[in-house]
Amino acid sequence: MKTLPKPKPFLFLLVASGLLVLFPFRPAAAERPERTLTLRECVQIALENASAVRKAENALRLQGSDLLRSYGRFLPKVSVSADYTPSSVSKAYAGSPGGAVTSTDAESVDLALTTSLNLFNGFRDYSSLRAAMNRKDAAKFTLSRARQTIVFDVTQSYYQVLLDRELLRIARENLSSSRDQLQLTRRQYEIGLKPVTDYYQQQAETAKDELSVIRAENALRKSRLELLRRLRLDPAGNIDVATAGTDSLSNLSRPIDRDSLVTAALAARTDLKSARRAEQAAKWEVARAAGARYPTVDLSFIYASGGNPYLATSTPGVPETVYDLPPLSDQLSDLAGYSLRLSMNWTIFDGFLTRHAVEQAKVSYLNEGLDTGDLEHDIVIDVQLAADNYTAAFKQIETAEQGLRSAEKAYETVRKKYDLGAADFVEASTARTALVTARSDRAQAVYNLALQKNVLDFTAGTTPIE
Repeated sequence: MKTLPKPKPFLFLLVASGLLVLFPFRPAAAERPERTLTLRECVQIALENASAVRKAENALRLQGSDLLRSYGRFLPKVSVSADYTPSSVSKAYAGSPGGAVTSTDAESVDLALTTSLNLFNGFRDYSSLRAAMNRKDAAKFTLSRARQTIVFDVTQSYYQVLLDRELLRIARENLSSSRDQLQLTRRQYEIGLKPVTDYYQQQAETAKDELSVIRAENALRKSRLELLRRLRLDPAGNIDVATAGTDSLSNLSRPIDRDSLVTAALAARTDLKSARRAEQAAKWEVARAAGARYPTVDLSFIYASGGNPYLATSTPGVPETVYDLPPLSDQLSDLAGYSLRLSMNWTIFDGFLTRHAVEQAKVSYLNEGLDTGDLEHDIVIDVQLAADNYTAAFKQIETAEQGLRSAEKAYETVRKKYDLGAADFVEASTARTALVTARSDRAQAVYNLALQKNVLDFTAGTTPIE
């Protein structure tokens, strides 16, 4: 019986060092309980925590306030003023200048109610109202698109975790098979059926498979952290995702009419609706700026009254005279007066300020139109690309399944020949590598279809928001 030479340990030391770096020892008590999340739960958590959604909600709230302000411009402005003077002393000459000085001391109360209504200002108030209405609609559509973006992003990350977990499972199964093959090759060498080179080659193959498992574990850890980033959860949290069935993917419709899909996307995309509303708002801003060229007409009404709770005059050498006035309430009612005023103001020349404001508004309107046109063009391209990728995903699944069946048959045939000594190690290793690649390609093709369906819904504007 042959004695197996001691293998050089550098490969195992390399793998062990990598494991210690990637997986430092932690006490079991410090680990947090694992939390399993479904796709729907992930979407709900992300919608609640996403700052983009909160910012869009704040913008919508602000636009609602701006719309209310625009409505308020059509209502009359009302103001009330009240003045109370505890003591007011005035002096004047009694008779001719140089004579005695008369001093008057008065306590006074003055009340005034003023209301004004703008009758015409070049339709600036109407233009502001229409612009505010369009901006609020744009904010609503922006909020809807922000939610769709969150759902799309979380769904992509969710399926990426599932894919990486499946690839890790395949890598671990391959490692287990490789270790079994290593033990078998060792026994075959010891009884003289295999040369020592086959054992060393299988040992190197096993080490390579261990590195593949480490890379797969690292990829899974990274994808979970990316999901945590989108959920805005504690990065130290220990989460896992629930397995999503892929059987429903077989029920998806393959034929896609790209023209109909483009038409539907242009009608459904909320970001395009928001851009169009913003363009209309910019158009009304041009009309508002041009309104400064016209006169403004205002109607004002003032109701005022006043009274003196105390009034007295004094002259040197003459007893002070204190006037016996009616009660203050009677004075306020008896001395009340009002005025109704219609005024017009027309700025003939303002140093080209209005001209500049109009040009500025026009440029903003033109830029909004350019942005809308670019977005429409991008939507058409994105939908066509998503439709092509979605159709190709079905073909990838068919090809991957066919390749997997062929790789399984080839591996079984080569493995039996290798065990009997009719095939060398290179053939066996190539067949097993092809099988692992075929399994990975099939898993990637399945989840790629789910990802492409998600992309297609997002580009078409039909992403469901639960």
